[in-house]
Amino acid sequence: MLKIILKMIKRIVFSSFLLYGYNLLMGPLNLIIPINVITITALSVFGVPALLSFIFVYIVVF
Repeated sequence: MLKIILKMIKRIVFSSFLLYGYNLLMGPLNLIIPINVITITALSVFGVPALLSFIFVYIVVF
């Protein structure tokens, strides 16, 4: 049980850093994805494909 909880915490932390790093790199281009519960959860569950889908949706909608 403890291993599962630690694995989930690692995924959440990695997702947060991934999104923060993306926002740092794309800040000058004004392509920022907000860091909130929905984006962190989606990134934790689906990983990098979720980030790519967020980028696609952001570009298409805005």
